[in-house]
Amino acid sequence: MSPTSAVPARPNAAVPTVPSPVPQAVHVADLDQKIRTLARSIAQAAVEVLAGTRPVQQLSRSLDPRCLSALQHRAALTRAHAGRSRIHRSPMVRSVHLCAVREGVYEASIVVWEEHRSRAVAMRLEGSNSAWKVTALEIG
Repeated sequence: MSPTSAVPARPNAAVPTVPSPVPQAVHVADLDQKIRTLARSIAQAAVEVLAGTRPVQQLSRSLDPRCLSALQHRAALTRAHAGRSRIHRSPMVRSVHLCAVREGVYEASIVVWEEHRSRAVAMRLEGSNSAWKVTALEIG
């Protein structure tokens, strides 16, 4: 055998295997998409609550009690200030941006477009026991 030729592999030699990063990457991408979809739907619903077109109780499973109470209070103030006029018309989510803070915690920034303006929505989602809850919610 010449010095430049390859050394033949031993048939019974154990070849160390390195786990493929693909399954982990696929899992993270799936989770990101799940959180993105959840953030989108919660932001849409929260703006509809402010508009008076959706009851706040529909978000009771998605928001922690403090966020739910704050949203309910703000919706009441908004309705009292606006009177009978329709405040928001057909809000539509335009974009969702996610940031994984650490395992089980995401922060999302969402742009919601309304008839004559855009609004910013920021939220923090925390997962536990395979359920995700919004623990911080800000609507501009």
